[in-house]
Amino acid sequence: MFALKQIRHAYDKHEVLRLDDWAVAQGDHWLILGPSGSGKTTLLHILAGILAPSEGSVAIAGQDLGRLPASELDLFRGRHVGIVFQRLHLLSSLTLLDNLLLAQYLAGTTQDKQGVGSLLMSLGLADKAHSRPHALSFGQSQRAAVARAIVNKPRLILADEPTSNLDDANATAALDLLIEQARACNATLVIATHDRRIRDRFGHQLALSAGS
Repeated sequence: MFALKQIRHAYDKHEVLRLDDWAVAQGDHWLILGPSGSGKTTLLHILAGILAPSEGSVAIAGQDLGRLPASELDLFRGRHVGIVFQRLHLLSSLTLLDNLLLAQYLAGTTQDKQGVGSLLMSLGLADKAHSRPHALSFGQSQRAAVARAIVNKPRLILADEPTSNLDDANATAALDLLIEQARACNATLVIATHDRRIRDRFGHQLALSAGS
């Protein structure tokens, strides 16, 4: 599904990530573990094509991201990669429904109002379709972030610290939701976290160390 080769990344000549070859199959679920400063978020951003590594190559679904011009990379990401950020990345001036339709438009896919409505219903957000992001509770915002990530039925779902600020019950619920939706899309799921409570849920794990 994706393959990384000889990845190195540095900020101001300070190396923050060093990773040799790593290949993951379609539908696999992986956990990236490591303390703050180990390069977890950097690695997710490289996988998403948000950040180009200082060295090495990244291929998603057979496409070398380094060979795509910026405009094509944006379209590729929109169609094939769903990202759950630590903060809710929705436009405050738009309703939840319109935010998801916008995600389809930006990916160059057909805007499917009925399909988006069905997605919101499946996530328990049907009654919030015409609400703006500020009107959502914390739990609703979490589910909205997942909806935004999966609205285009991506082949790869990336999540950055989705459970670290949650109590045990809510952490379990958030993780269950991500796994359930990844399976529904047959998407590869990669979660970056320092939350060791969830490590037993993943057979595939990549451990990063500070300065790796």
